[in-house]
Amino acid sequence: MPRLIPYLPWAVFAVAAFVAVLAAALLAGTLERQTRADLETAFAEARMDWVEVATDGLRVHLSGTAPDERARLTALRLAGGVVHSARLRDTIEAQGAAGVVSPVFRIEALRNHDRISVIGLVPAVQGAGAIVERMAAIEDEIAVADMLQSADHPVPPGWEQAVDYALGVLTALPVAQVSVTAGRIEVQALVASDAARQQLESELRAAAPRGQVVILDLEAPRPILSPYTFRFVLDEDGTRLEACAADNDDDRDRILSAVRRAGANERLTCTIGMGMPAPRWAQAVELGVETLAGLGAGTLGFSDTDVALRVPATVAQAEFDRAVGRLETRLPEAFTLTAERREPDPDSVAEDDTLPELRATLDTEGRVLIAGRLPDERIRGAVTAFANARFGSEAVTLEARLDPELPSGWSVRALTALEALAELNSGSVLMRADRVDLTGISGNPEASDRVTRILSDGLGADARLAVRVRYDEELDPVAQAPTPERCESRVQAVLAARKITFAPGSAQLDSDSRAVLDEIAEILRECGELPLEVAGHTDSQGRAETNQRLSQERAEAVINGLLERRVLVAGMVAQGYGQDNPIADNATAAGREANRRIEISLIRPEPEPAARDAELEAQLVFEVQTPDADDTRPRARPAPN
Repeated sequence: MPRLIPYLPWAVFAVAAFVAVLAAALLAGTLERQTRADLETAFAEARMDWVEVATDGLRVHLSGTAPDERARLTALRLAGGVVHSARLRDTIEAQGAAGVVSPVFRIEALRNHDRISVIGLVPAVQGAGAIVERMAAIEDEIAVADMLQSADHPVPPGWEQAVDYALGVLTALPVAQVSVTAGRIEVQALVASDAARQQLESELRAAAPRGQVVILDLEAPRPILSPYTFRFVLDEDGTRLEACAADNDDDRDRILSAVRRAGANERLTCTIGMGMPAPRWAQAVELGVETLAGLGAGTLGFSDTDVALRVPATVAQAEFDRAVGRLETRLPEAFTLTAERREPDPDSVAEDDTLPELRATLDTEGRVLIAGRLPDERIRGAVTAFANARFGSEAVTLEARLDPELPSGWSVRALTALEALAELNSGSVLMRADRVDLTGISGNPEASDRVTRILSDGLGADARLAVRVRYDEELDPVAQAPTPERCESRVQAVLAARKITFAPGSAQLDSDSRAVLDEIAEILRECGELPLEVAGHTDSQGRAETNQRLSQERAEAVINGLLERRVLVAGMVAQGYGQDNPIADNATAAGREANRRIEISLIRPEPEPAARDAELEAQLVFEVQTPDADDTRPRARPAPN
């Protein structure tokens, strides 16, 4: 026994090692079984019974025959959500109804700042590794999760250009999702603002490779609203929603539905933004609107959780007291109500021209005239500096006299009024000690909301405001952005007013047509490169072959003329139709004149054919039934004579 004692530690170590190896093996087996079970459950829930799952340690092997390539990629994407893509190995084959079909090459890439995930099928000659390397080179230390597969099939036309464009998008946009197939590119991305979205959309469309259908879905993040504002007016002029804010689509719909029930039927907008001061904001606004609608006249304002309800003297005192009591008891916690019944209503009496005021007027040329009273020279200098900064020093004229007896807070109110006026394209603001009246026109559909928020924030939730801002779509840079369809419409409007004409029997533009081409070129330079067909048409006089050739030469002459005017013409196609498509009667001189024309229109992609599901078609069963004696039968045809 003493001889065995020196060997006792080694025996203990050997036993411990054996136990550790056994535990590791058991744990690995447990992980394998759990991984396989999770994948089989996921595939079963997705009704992908054709996928076979096998595990080898930490590696997972997928095999089977997919009904089509789309199903194979869906299976890989589903498996990637259960285990890391680096552990996946697949030998799945895609098969159609009549054997193996050519694969559909596709890339789905998602970038979130320093991470890119990419999945899909690419041609073997191009190689998945080359694409992943280019993605990894976008920025230093960017991580790429690679789930690309390759297939040894010919590279489809346009594929390489589409991939280059997609990589350019991922390079330019830190948060984006790009889907690429040969002939179609889809981009989803976040942008900083509506203005940035407009510029980016124009740049992406201009850079799109020829022959590709580009679908853009660019969204601006929700703005932060402070204060969170709502303002609704019922008066002799009708109903007006002057400001509205909501946290999400459901809250916005709830608020606007309440406003419509209260009688508003004009175009309504409500800004969705962050900063909602209380979880039950929409409920509180809805209760306030219902209360004001029941009273029939007045103003309802929310500034964060401060609520102001004002009604004119025409509302009975007893009815007002009852409505206020009901609203106070039903408003959610955190909201504070201030209610006032004015006697008489200041908006209905004649103006007292002895009261001090300050008026600022912004005309359509951007010039601002500030007149009225200011308390001292220091404040007049501050107002001048502020106005110069907001409107431009060359545009501001100050004609305000000094009055040291003005109410306290006059300077703050003056600066706030000017800040609100700066949100308009044109308008005026009248400021008095007891209220602020602002009217004007804006190309921003949310201008009324922004103006009311500025005034409420600067003057307080209980300030008496009258805001009347009209939205004019003609002044809206977003609504007037040069989309392909809008550019086409503008060009066609020019051609409808004045034709492009040529010397008889020639492709030489006449002098009048040069002015028309100048006008079209000015439009197209704003639109970037567009896929346009320039079509030439003639009347029916002369030989058909000669007319066709002449119409082709005239269409080419128009494109060359646009090129000389610095228009991007790479996406344009000249097409001569000769006399084949008349729009008037060639038997009359007026008809022949109408038929001699140039048309410019967008080249729109052919709609993709609906994909057929061979598996579902194979399951269709047509059962032939034999009618019995109870079935209704058609009347017999009369026998022939």
